[in-house]
This record gives sequence, C-alpha cells and structure tokens, in this order.
Amino acid sequence: MDGQHSEKQRSHTAADRTSSALSPSPRISSRISESTKDLSHRKAPPTSAHGDRPAHSPTILLCKSNSSQAALGPQTHKMFLEKAYNAAICFKMLRDLNGSDPIRLKYIAKKIKSMAHKAPNLVLETIHDYFADNPEISNRHKFRLFHILETTIGASDALEETWEQAFVKLALENMAKCTELEEAYQDAASNVLVAICRHSWRSVAQHLEAKVLTGVFPHRSLLYVMGVLTSKQELLDREEKVCWEEWLTKIAFKSTQFLKVDVWSKELLWVLTRPDRTVQEQAPEKAFLFVFYGLVLQAEDDSARVRTHLGTLLETSHQWPKQREGIALTVGLTAVRHLDHVWAALEQFGRSSPIKCSLHSFSPKGQTSEDLRWKWASSTILLAYGQMAVKAKAHILPWVDNILSRMIFFFRYSSWDETLKQSFLTAILMLVGAVSRSGAAHSYQFSQIPELSECLMVLMEKEPKDRLSTSTRQQALHIICSLCKLRPSLNLEKKSRLLTVCLRSVLALPLLDVPEKHACLFLEPPDVQNLYSQTSEALDQMMQTFITQNPTAEELHFLLSHLYVWLASEKAHERQRAVNSCMSLLKFLSNNLYLDPKEDFKRVGQLMGMLGILCQDPDKATQHSSLESLGHLYQLLVRQREASRVKEPVPKKLARAGQDGALLWSSGDQKAAPPTPREAAFPKDQIFQLSSHQVTKEVMKHLTLAELTDLIWTAVEGLGSTSPFRVQAAASMLLTAVQEHGAKLETVANLGQAIHLQLSSVRIPQAKDDALQAITLLARNHTPELVATFLDFSMTLDSHAFQLWRALGAEQRGSRLVLATLLAWLQERPLLGRPSHSGLQPADKAHLRLLAATNTLHSLQLAQEFRKTVREAYPQLLLALLTQVHYVLEPHLPWGPPPRPGAREAAASSPLSMSLEALKSLLFTTGHCQDFARLELQDAWELFTTLDTYPQGVGLLARAMVQSPCRQIKAVASQLLPSLQSQEERVRKVAILILNEFLYSPALLEVLPERDALMVLAQSIRDPSPAIRVLSLQGLGNILFHPEKGSLLRGQLPLFLKGFFRNSEPVVVRVMGTVADALHRLGAHGAGAHSLTLALNARSFFDDERDAVRAAAMALFGDLVAAMAGREPSSLRTQVHQGLVPLLLHLRDCCPAVATRARFAFYRCAALLRWRLPHTLFCVLAWERGLSARHFLWSCLMTQSQEEFSIHLSQALSYLHSCSHRMRTWAALFLGYTTCYHTRAVSQVASDADLKLLLCTFENLKKEREPGIRGFATSQCRFLRELAARRQ
Repeated sequence: MDGQHSEKQRSHTAADRTSSALSPSPRISSRISESTKDLSHRKAPPTSAHGDRPAHSPTILLCKSNSSQAALGPQTHKMFLEKAYNAAICFKMLRDLNGSDPIRLKYIAKKIKSMAHKAPNLVLETIHDYFADNPEISNRHKFRLFHILETTIGASDALEETWEQAFVKLALENMAKCTELEEAYQDAASNVLVAICRHSWRSVAQHLEAKVLTGVFPHRSLLYVMGVLTSKQELLDREEKVCWEEWLTKIAFKSTQFLKVDVWSKELLWVLTRPDRTVQEQAPEKAFLFVFYGLVLQAEDDSARVRTHLGTLLETSHQWPKQREGIALTVGLTAVRHLDHVWAALEQFGRSSPIKCSLHSFSPKGQTSEDLRWKWASSTILLAYGQMAVKAKAHILPWVDNILSRMIFFFRYSSWDETLKQSFLTAILMLVGAVSRSGAAHSYQFSQIPELSECLMVLMEKEPKDRLSTSTRQQALHIICSLCKLRPSLNLEKKSRLLTVCLRSVLALPLLDVPEKHACLFLEPPDVQNLYSQTSEALDQMMQTFITQNPTAEELHFLLSHLYVWLASEKAHERQRAVNSCMSLLKFLSNNLYLDPKEDFKRVGQLMGMLGILCQDPDKATQHSSLESLGHLYQLLVRQREASRVKEPVPKKLARAGQDGALLWSSGDQKAAPPTPREAAFPKDQIFQLSSHQVTKEVMKHLTLAELTDLIWTAVEGLGSTSPFRVQAAASMLLTAVQEHGAKLETVANLGQAIHLQLSSVRIPQAKDDALQAITLLARNHTPELVATFLDFSMTLDSHAFQLWRALGAEQRGSRLVLATLLAWLQERPLLGRPSHSGLQPADKAHLRLLAATNTLHSLQLAQEFRKTVREAYPQLLLALLTQVHYVLEPHLPWGPPPRPGAREAAASSPLSMSLEALKSLLFTTGHCQDFARLELQDAWELFTTLDTYPQGVGLLARAMVQSPCRQIKAVASQLLPSLQSQEERVRKVAILILNEFLYSPALLEVLPERDALMVLAQSIRDPSPAIRVLSLQGLGNILFHPEKGSLLRGQLPLFLKGFFRNSEPVVVRVMGTVADALHRLGAHGAGAHSLTLALNARSFFDDERDAVRAAAMALFGDLVAAMAGREPSSLRTQVHQGLVPLLLHLRDCCPAVATRARFAFYRCAALLRWRLPHTLFCVLAWERGLSARHFLWSCLMTQSQEEFSIHLSQALSYLHSCSHRMRTWAALFLGYTTCYHTRAVSQVASDADLKLLLCTFENLKKEREPGIRGFATSQCRFLRELAARRQ
C-alpha cells in the first residue's frame, strides 16, 4: 500500500508539473528534446508503413520559454507541443491503469492501444520511462502494462536496440516471477518477449538458449515463449521459420545430455502428465514440450534410452484428448531417426496387459480412474502411427502395410466411441497424406487397402442417419480419395459397395433443419450448413478422383449408375443433392477433358432421360442443376461425336506407357499419373440459354440409337413413378423422343409392352394422353411389331390395353394397317401339339395370339377410330371370323366341347364364344343389323357351336344377307374366289357355303357372271374334301343354272298342301319344312299364285294344339313372307296383317320353339310392311320380356296397322277363349292397352259378353305373380266396370 501511495504521489506530482507548464521531468525532457531534434529535420509526413496514421489533434497548448520558442520555427514548435501533450496524456493513462473500476480500465486500455497503433514509438518511450520512474509498481498494474507493451511492440515497424534490450530484460525478469496472478502474470511477461521476436528473434533465442541449457529443467515461461513461437505461423516469415526450426533442432541435440539426468527426466514427465486447465485447450508450453521432447529423443543416439523414454511416456494417462495428441506427436518426431525402435515400442505397448484389457473387458458400468486412464489408449496408438507416417515421410513406405494392419486391428477391437472414430480418421488421413506426398508411392502395392476400405464403410454406416454434427463423413471421403490413388485399385464389387455406402450416408441425410435442431443440444453447436457443404464437396471430390484415376466411359457409367437411384428418389432434398453431385461431375469432365473423346459413352441416354425429367422438378434448385447438367452433358456429347467423325492421333502425353509398354491410365491402372487436362477446343455453347425442352431436343440429336433407346426406356420407367411431376415429365419426354426419332427405333415391341404395364399407374390425364400419342406416332413405322406385342396382353382386353389399341388406330392409315395386321394374325392357325413341361411351344404362342387377335377385333369394332376401317374391311373380316369359328370347333384343338348353356362364365371366356361374339359384333356395328336380327331371332347362333350344324349356320347368315338385301354382297363375293383357292379346307368350305346362298342374289352376277360361277363350282367338284364336293354339287343344282326347275317346283306345291292335313305330326312338320325349302330354292321366282293359298293354310295352323306343327307353320309363313318381299300381291299383305295378332300373342307361347318362330315371323312381317324403327323392334323382340316390351309391340301394331284395327281387336277377343292361360293373359293385356287408348273403338266392337269375359280375365290376372301385371289388371277391372256401367 505504501508503495502504491508513493507511486500515486510521484505520478501526481509529474502530472501536475506537466499540466502547470513547468519544465518536465528530466527523462521526459530528454526524450522531448531528442524528438524535437528529430522532428526538426522532417518537413513531410513519414512514408513508412505507419506513415498514414492520423496525428492526434492537441487540445492543450504547452508553453515554453521565449528563448525556446524563438529557437523553433512555427511548424516545429507545433509538433513539439503536440508530442509533449500526447506523451503526457499517455503517461497519465498508464498511471490510471492501476485503478480498480473494470469499465474504466477497459476504456483506458482501449485508448492506449489506439494510441499505440497511431504512434507506437511515443507509447513505447512513455512505457519505458514509466517503468524507469516507478520501480515499485504493483503486480496487477504491471500485468496490465505488459499487455499494453505487447500491443505497442506488435504495432511498431521497428524496435530500437536500446528499447529491445530493456524490454527483453524486463520480460526475463518477470517471466519466472511468482505472483498472486500466477501463470497469467508470467504469460503476460512472456508475450512481451514473443512480441519482441517479431523484430529480432535471434537475440531472444540467445537468451532462451542460455536459460534452457543450464541443466535445470526450463521454467514454464521459457517453454511458453518457445511454444508460441513454434505454433503461431504469423510471427515469423518462412525463412525465419526454417531458421527457428533449425535452432530448435540444435537446442534439442544439446539437450540430449539431460535425458541421463533423472531429476530432469522426471520433471519433464511430470510436466507432460500434469492435467490441463481445460479438456479442449492445452497450454502452449505443454504443447511445445511434447515437440521438444520428440526432438530430443530424435537427436538421442542411444536406442535403448529412446525406447525406455517412449515406454515411460506411453504408460502415462491417455484420458485427455490433447494429452493423446501430444504423446502421438512425440512418438512421431522420434520416428524420424528411430523408426524401428518406435515401431517396437508401440508394438510392445499395444500388446501390454492394460491395452488388452481396454480392448476386451471395458464396461461403462462401474468405471474407475484406472479404467479412464487406459480407455482411450488405442486412440493414442492410432494417432502415434499417423504421426510416424507424417514425420518419417518417404521412409514410411515399407512400413505402410504393417501400420495399416495395426490401425485396423485397434479400430475393430477397441471400444467404439467418437474418440476412437476421430483418432482413427485423423491417423489414416495423416498416413495416406504422407504416402501421397511421396513420389515413390506408385511403385508400392499396399495390401491393406481393401481392409481399410471395409473399415471406412463400417464407419460411414454407423454414422447417425438423422444428424450431421461432426466432420466424420468428410474425413472418410477424403481418405477414400487418397486411397483411390494408391495401388492396388479396389475391385469393382468393393468399389460399388463403397460408393453406395458413401452416397447413402450423405444424400440420405434429412433436411438440414433437422440436424440443426439436434445441433442446438451441443455446448458448441456446429455450423450444419457449412458442414454439409464441405461434406458434399468431399463426396463430389471422391467421384472426381474415381474418374481421374480411370478416365473411361465405363467408369463414368459406373459412377452415374450409383446416382440414378437418388435421382429417382421420392424425397425432394435427396433428388436435389443427387443432381448437384451429378452436375458437379459432368461440369468437372466438361471443363477438364480427361475422357478420351473417341471412346463411346455408355448408357448416356439413361442419364439424359433422368436429367430431362428432373428439369420439371417442382424444386427450382433441382430444375436449375438438372438443366445445367444437361448443358455439360451436351458439350461432352458434341466433343465425342466430333472426335468420332474426325480421326486424330492420340496425344503423346495421353499415351504414356509404363515399363511393360501398356498405357497405364487408359488400361485402368489407377496408380499411373492421370492425363493432363486439355484445353477445350471449341467456344462456349449457347446451350445454357435454352429451355429444358429445347435442350432435350438438342441433346437427342447427338445420341446414338442405343442411347436414344435408353432414354426412351428411362421415360417409360418414369411413367410408373408415384410423383406426379415425374410422370408428366416422363410422358412429355417420351412423346418428344418419338416425335423426333420414332422412325429409327428398333426395340419397339418391348417398348410397347412396357408402356402398357406403366399405363395402369398413370393418373394424370395429360400424361396419359402424351403416352398414347407416342404410341400413335410409333404406329406410323412400327405397326406390325406393336400389334404383335399388344396381342400378348389382349387375351382379356382391359381398359388400358383398349386405349393402346385405339391409339394405334388414331390415324386413318394406322387403323388400316392395324386391321390388316390383325387379319394376318387371324389367318395364322397353327396345329397344336401336346402340352409340354418346358413351357409354351411356338405353335402354342401363335395360337394364343390368334385368340387375342379375335378378341381384339371384337373390341376394336366398337372403337370410333376403327369404325370406318372396319366397315371397309367387312368382307375380309366376315370370312376370317367365319373361318375362325370353324377352326375353334375342330376336334384337334385342346379344349373340349362347347360349354353348356348354364355355364356362362366358361362360355364367355372360351375361344368359341370369343369368335362368335366377334362375328356378332361385326354384323351389329357395321350396319348389318337386319342380318344380325335374322340370325338372332332364329337362335341361329347355336348352329355355330358344333361342326355338324356349322354349315347350316353359315348358310343362314348368307341367306339373311341375300334376303335383307345386304349392300356388301358384291364386296363379299369378290373375296370368295381367292378363298376358294386357299390351301386351308376350312377357308374353302366357308367360301362355298356362302357362294351357294349368294347364287340366289342378283347382285352376285354383277361380280361373278353365271358362266364364271358355273366354272367355279365345277372346279370345286374336284376338291380333295368330300364335304366341299357335296356342297359344290348342291350349288350346281341351283335354279340359276336350271330355270326350268321353277315351274316344276311350283307345280308340286298344291300336292304338298294336302300333306298339311295329315294326322301324323312328324309328317305335317316334314311337309311344311319341304315347302319352306322349295320356297328357298325358287329364290327370286317365288311361289307365284300359290303364295296366297300357302299363306292361308300356314296361318290356319298358328293355333294348332301340336307344338311342332305351330312352330313349322309360323316358320313357313315367315319364309313365304320373305320369299315374296318386294313383289307380294295385296291379298298376301292382307294375310300378313291378319297374322300379326296371332304371332304377337304366340310370343308368350308355352313352347319355346313356337315363341322363337313367332318372333322371327313377326319381324319378317314387320319388315315386309316396312314398319318404322326396325332396329328397336328387333331389340324388343330379341331381348325384352317385360310389360314395357309388350306395350311397345302393341303400340307398333296399332300405330302402323290402323286400317286393320277392327280385325286385330276381334282376333284378340277371340283369344280370350283360348285354352292356354298364357294366350288369354297376353290377349287380355293386348285388349287392356287397346281399351286405355282406344276406348270408343273397343266399345263399338266388343259385345257385352266380350266385355264380361274380358273383365273376368282381368279378375283372374289379379292373382298373377308379377306385380306389374297385378297392378295393370286391377286398373283395367275398374275401367271395364265403368265402361259397362256407361253402357247400361
């Protein structure tokens, strides 16, 4: 306290003297005088590095004697006053540093440091004088002054020798001083010495050397100074740094003598093992001591002593990170001269009992201090091996495999934690770095590289999947980059696994906001964004290293193939990362021409397809990166295509051969120096300014056919994605590729099949339209292939397959070609063999396609795109389908007889039903409804179900065409002649059956004159088939060739009429059938005058009690009506009108055969009378059975036969007396409708007895099961009672 008081008093006195303008203290006066002399010679500001510092503007003017003022000029006097003022201010602030107010002290220190940067010499002079004037300054005050002095010396451009000596002496006096501030005081004094070293380190080094080599272990402050000078790179320039290291080596050599001194060695070990102040930081003196210890051991010649010291050092605690690093550094420095002995010491330590226990029996439960001492010893060993490699440099190469094997051992069998992981990575990085820096590394084969890669994969896989908090991934990737440059290179399988693990570890990380949330839990949260950026760059660098070591298109495809799964990821951030890596790789190859431009790229179409799809990604960053990637890919392709057109010699620098004469880098030897990148030979392309669609089209122009196929397949695969944007982008790309290059594609069949498989998953209408439009464009050049492929999945035609068929025929030319191809397939009718266990035989496949073609033809008849084409091809389709029906009926085929009527599901899926449905649909959809109706109303389709009745069915179809008459008879007839020349019997059979019926049509003679027809039939008599010969004979007997038969047949008709009245039912039925056949054979000649008699007799049997007779009579009546159509007399029309009501009522006949004949006869009568809505009438007759159908038929009869109203009404009234309940019911309903709509007419025609009978009938109908009939009967009973009441 007394010292401080006297200090304050003296300081106050000095300040008072200054402020009172008295003469300053002698020291200050002398300094001012010297400064004045110096300044008197300066006329301009100094030009040194600090010459631009602004002068401090004085605010207090100091007065001097008149003589002094006279001696000085105005400018010099001003500068003198300014300097004196600043010195006084600085002196006062130095004194005020002894205060206790922290805020004021901070402010004063800041002001002094600011002054030191502006006028360092002034501050240095003031500090020097202050220390000289105040020798008893307090330690805390000195501590603050040391900081100011350090800053001032550091700010000075140069340091005068006198000040240097004074300040060095001041620092050395205080560095080892023990105060209440402990090491902080010593460090502050030591930092002054460090600052002086910036100006003259050699003089400081002399003092340090003298202190260190005294034989007494150096004080920590000396080690502190040496540690700071060693660790801080900015204190010394490069040359000075080299000199400093040489000096340290010399001091270490001189210090080897102290290794023999037990006290010195023990104190050294004690300092090294003393715990640090914090876990993360290590004092500079201790860090330097590890370096110094290593240098000393390095200089020691006695190997036994070296091993002893290393063993002692390794047996110390390994608990703290900096301790482990320091031990490893000491070991590494020792290995520079004692590599063998260091290896032996590490081996001995690694096999010691504590290490073995730490490897195998460590448990987290019940940890002891001894456990923690040895827990991380493995990490120390790993770091020591790494330091050995770094310090030993080229001498380490023969030891690399041994070191790696020990590193891998400790990595695998030590307790897994973050410490071990980081130590392993750090050590490996040091090792591979040292090996890579050695020029002779390429001549070595390192056998442990595969094992090391396995460890790296394990390490990467164990990294947390949901966070990124360390640089582990980044370090591992850097190691892999270095390993790629060593020999031997990894095999393809291991490289693939390694690349897969690395990509998954980096790209599969969640969005960075998730790792950032985890990072918030750390005491020092890492910068996750920057960490990921560095890790991603390391991943890109790894792939670039792969390609530089093996610059081939095969290697590029290998790398990209591992990125494809990530480019197709459903997660946006994964796609973005993957496309960034892809862009980085392509940009690297585009800017650095490593790839041989003459080498063909592999699967570049797949890459282009994926990038093109990603150009439509919702994420803007992904879009931009994908587009840029396409630009670089375009440049690579252009260069490659140009090189393939222009043959250039291989540059010599690219053809560098090894000793064996083989090209090292081109053959895949990764240890050869990679080729020197060449400058791009063409200017920057404008490709980067185009849109994604334009870029895609431009890139496609440079793709080969195989590459283009890959692109299209990639687009097709994209159609099955669950991402809407990917589906739409894939469809657009597919359409673009087909539009531009569809004509030259080859694997169109597989492509069509793949589109069908993907189409079911496309939910976006525009995407589906684009895919179908692509099929339409492909059909222009590849219709046969597509048809054959589509047939494979058209056995059961789903909606998606149907859409594809419609797309095939969207263009008129395409629809014709599709239909022609299907017809060609329909004519391929193989003979099937026995089933084989080895799979489908070629004949079986052809047969399945035949059935699929049949089913497809059936479906396409309903499609709008094929409607016109189907009508144009009607003749060919008709003959082909009729032949197909015969084919599926043949006994050599594997399926059994036609399914029973009850087996609906089997019938629907059988080949026969498939063929028949196609035939029916052909008639129905091409405007041949009357032909279809005639067969449907006769149940003629059943005739097509057996070979025995098949000719009859074909004949009825052809007869219906003649009777309609059909407009296509000429076209069909023109196809018959080629069919009769066919090699297939079934084809000829169908043709002769149709020809026999067409002989009754006048239209045939326009195509085939009578003489030609006779010749054709005559030739068919010699046909190998007996059936065809018989049919030909029947045709030759046609009335066309024998007109005289007409009169003969008509003459027999009266005789046949007598047979109608025989008692034998079979005879009557046979006679009626014979008359019907005679009418058919008469053809256009007709029955003539006998038609009326036939009509009367046939109609008289409509109500016969015998079912077969009723059916035969109605059939004959219908045949008569059809035979006389167009030339019928009025009397016959009357008979037709009178037969309508009986036929209508017999639609509900109890005998199904009668009902069928009644329907067909009724339809023929309506056709003769030319009723309106014939198609609707047919549909109701064929398929409707309810009250609505009955009402429709009644309304047709009443509206289109009004003149015969009374006849119809009286006929219906007569049926109320029928014995058949069904007839009475149907007649009652008929009369009920009539009563409702024509009440007055019924009242006039019906008698009271008729009304009474009708009422009775409706009363009985109230008990019917059908609710509609019961309701109708109830209402009619009410109405009839009212009608009867009105009559009374």
